[in-house]
Amino acid sequence: MPSTGTLRGITAMLLACAFFACMDALLKSLAGHYPPVQVMALRGLTALPLVCLYIVWRRETAGVFRRRLRWRLHLLRIALNMTMLVLFVYGLKTLGLAEAYTLTFIAPLLMVLIAVPMLGESVQPRHWIAIGLGFVGVVIALRPEQGAFLSVGALAILVAAVCYALSNMLGRLISRTESSAALVFWSTAGMAVGGGLLSAPQWVPIQGQHTWVLTGLAISGFLGQMAIAEAFRHGQAAAIAPFEYSALAWALVLDWAFWQATPDAWTLGGGALIIASGLWLAHIEAPGAARQEGQAA
Repeated sequence: MPSTGTLRGITAMLLACAFFACMDALLKSLAGHYPPVQVMALRGLTALPLVCLYIVWRRETAGVFRRRLRWRLHLLRIALNMTMLVLFVYGLKTLGLAEAYTLTFIAPLLMVLIAVPMLGESVQPRHWIAIGLGFVGVVIALRPEQGAFLSVGALAILVAAVCYALSNMLGRLISRTESSAALVFWSTAGMAVGGGLLSAPQWVPIQGQHTWVLTGLAISGFLGQMAIAEAFRHGQAAAIAPFEYSALAWALVLDWAFWQATPDAWTLGGGALIIASGLWLAHIEAPGAARQEGQAA
């Protein structure tokens, strides 16, 4: 049975997936009206006030602004998050949520690889099997017989997945010495300031009917960020990351509810293979994570 820490991380991940699925649906609705960089900036600008209120409420201001923050890692993580979100929004212009999520599902498997040099975790033969199956699933989902490898939107989503995996592993590394509040604040502030500066020359005025969309974006993005930061503070990455696959269920519902879209058999088949490999890996890794946490305690 997984340890309390691992279960806490899994629960936080499931909540994060629900919040982020709602946020991504709102991002997709904005992608048709504003440039991707501006959408990324709006993501940060709308969430920043909530993040600041949360930090003041938790009385964590000192931890967020202390002198010995790991600035290089924070700046690298901000750059990765900005790149990830711009590419993801760009991909959403041509892909449905379920299709985009299927391709991003390679990220949890990439985290297992990244955790080796970054976190000092080991990769066993079973890891390689799961990762290999996951990549086969991506190939199936890309529908190579239709020339989908040439789809700029699909490639943008895949690169975004790599950035996402790197960002989460950096977040887990930073969280060893810093609070979740510091992670969330600097990530959000970086997107708000950096995105605002980059999008300023081609800024498109905000339409009044999108006010409710921006409100929902702020709330869902803030809650999702807090949940994902907490998730990777507990347990091994290999035990927690695969539970991001629960996002596909939300994507299917939201695609159908708002765009009356359903993924084809290739997308579902590839997604099923990726999810199966990740869940198998999570099943065999959970006992090991529990033993390690017990020894550390």
